[in-house]
Formats: sequence, C-alpha cells, structure tokens
Amino acid sequence: MKKLTALLLLSFLVACGPAQEKKVQISSNIYARGFSITWQQGYKKIIIFSAFGEKEQEFLLVPKTETKKVDTDLPIVRTPLETIVLTSSSHVPYLELLKEESSLVGFPNTDFISSPKTRKLIDLNQVKELGTSENLNTEILLSLKPDLLMGFAVGKISKSLELVQKNGIPVLVNNDWQEETPLGRVEWLRLFGALFEKEAMAERIFKEIENEYLSAQAIAKKAAKRPTVLSGSIFQDVWYLPAGQSFMATYFKDANTDYLWAGSKGAGSLSLNFENVLEKAQYAELWIGCSLYRYKRQLLEANKHYQKFSPYQQSSIYTYGKKRGEKGGLFFFELGPVQPHVVLKDIIKIAHPELLPNYTPYFFSDLD
Repeated sequence: MKKLTALLLLSFLVACGPAQEKKVQISSNIYARGFSITWQQGYKKIIIFSAFGEKEQEFLLVPKTETKKVDTDLPIVRTPLETIVLTSSSHVPYLELLKEESSLVGFPNTDFISSPKTRKLIDLNQVKELGTSENLNTEILLSLKPDLLMGFAVGKISKSLELVQKNGIPVLVNNDWQEETPLGRVEWLRLFGALFEKEAMAERIFKEIENEYLSAQAIAKKAAKRPTVLSGSIFQDVWYLPAGQSFMATYFKDANTDYLWAGSKGAGSLSLNFENVLEKAQYAELWIGCSLYRYKRQLLEANKHYQKFSPYQQSSIYTYGKKRGEKGGLFFFELGPVQPHVVLKDIIKIAHPELLPNYTPYFFSDLD
C-alpha cells in the first residue's frame, strides 16, 4: 500500500511540478547547416543563417495559447501556424508531408505547383495567386494576414518582402537550396515541424527518408567502376553546372560516380565558358542534368557545339525536364528536395544499372 501511495504521489508531482512545461525535445541537426532550433526563455528559438554574408534571422516561437507578455526583442511567430504563404514550390511538399497543405493560403505563380493535392486546393481557390516571387501582389497578400511568409533569396531580400515585414507579418527566408547535402536539405523538415508544432512527426519522416538514402548509398558503393559525369548546360553563353560542394555534386559522389568538378569550391553553381567545359568533359561517359531540355534536337538547336561531347554521340544524356505537372511545373524541383533517396536511386540506375536491375527512374529520363 505504501508503494502504491508513493507511486501515486510521484505521478502527481510529475504531472503538476516543473515537468508540466512538457518541453519538446529538440534534436541537433545532423546534416543541415542553414538553420538551428534552440531554447530561449522557455520558448523555441529559430536561427536562419544567411547564405549571403548578411546578419542571420532569429525568431521566437511562442504558442498561441500563451497569454502572458513575452519580453523579447526578437520577432515573434505564434505557433502552431494556421496560415502560411510560400514563394517556392519546393517548400510545398514539406507542408504535405506534415498534412498541412490546407494551411497554404497564397503563392506567387501557382502554375509552378504540380502536386495533385495542392493543385486541388488551388482549383478550389483556397490558394490565392500572388503574382511573381520578385514582385508579389502585396495588396492581396496583406489581406490574407498569414501567420508567416516563407520566402527564399538568391541575393538581398526583395522590396516586396520588406513591405510585408513592415506590415507586421513575419518573413522567414529559407535558404535550404544552399545546403551542401541532399539530406541537409530535407532536414529543413524539422523547421516546418517546429512551426506547426509537429516535431515528432517531422523527425519520424526525416529518419525514414535518411534510412532510405543511406541504404541506396550503400548499394552504390558496390559498383566496380565510377563513370565520369558532366552536368549543366549553357545559358546566355555561360555554362552553369553544380559546384563541388553543392547538393547535386553530393548526389554524384554518393552514387559512386566521378563528377568532373567534384574538387571545385562553392555550394551553388559554377559559371564557365564553353571551351573550359569542352576541354575537361568532352569525353565524359555520362551527362546527367542537362537543364530543362527534353529532346536531343532541342539541345542541338540551342547550341550546335553540344554534339562535340561523347555523351551526345553515345546518347548517354539524362534530363529531369520531362516529368512535369499539368501546368508545366517540374517535379524534380518541387518533389526532389524531399525525396533525395529517389533522386539518388535514379542516378545509381543511370551510372550502375546492374545494381538496381528492377528499378525504374522517377525524375530522370533519357534525352530522346
């Protein structure tokens, strides 16, 4: 009886004492370098590290159930989010994974969204068209009063986003595309989990994706040889291709291939002239990722000199430009970030078909 009484007393103390705060355990990032989540003043604090040398962004996540005044100089985001505006289609799948797609109320150029789930919401006019990401229709956006606008930047924050901030809507700039690894990029799911107070769900999904990716990577290590790889294409006389520290270069490494610019610096793109690329990659065995081209004739129409490369002559060019949504949006850009295990298997199948004999690539296709 004494033991039972002690047990009941202990249960009472656990329920009513300091542990009542029920802090969600925050896991340190394993791969992602662009953000962190910590505790401050008993609340979750998000830090977004700038990719452009500017000051990082900081936010304090305060539950909507909190009634007392929070003494902080940081911008406050009330959680869980109920409404959000996104500006990149690659962030839509994060909402869908957490079953929060209905929270999306606005998006610039909705034709870029290909997911059937969210397209249905667009067709029902539940997601408002907001113009373009560079020039948002701030009048409509402000009328929506979202809990948060998640933007992205390839330079300084646009004037549209600055105007939104001045009107009291928190603006979080997502730099996941600057991550050096595919798993680092998908790990931003933890950030979405914190915003929607679904940390446990986000962690479980991330772990499943991580396990799938690492399993595919282990398969690639069994390859007997490493084919040389070229990537990218020419735009306005400049050949853009993945830098050696980019997530695309990591895909090539993890698929056990010899990416010819693996040793270069940077997590974005390299800008080279045609002669530089021809000198180094004329005899590459594979050309993986030739921009948006779908047919060899389109490639040749764009630049007749492409035919000097062995992959053109040997028909070993692979594109992500074929798999598109009903409005023309590319599944690779939208779904690829949250399906890195699928992208990796695609590349393994291309480079080492014998390792995945029964696998059919999802994102990549032969250039006809």
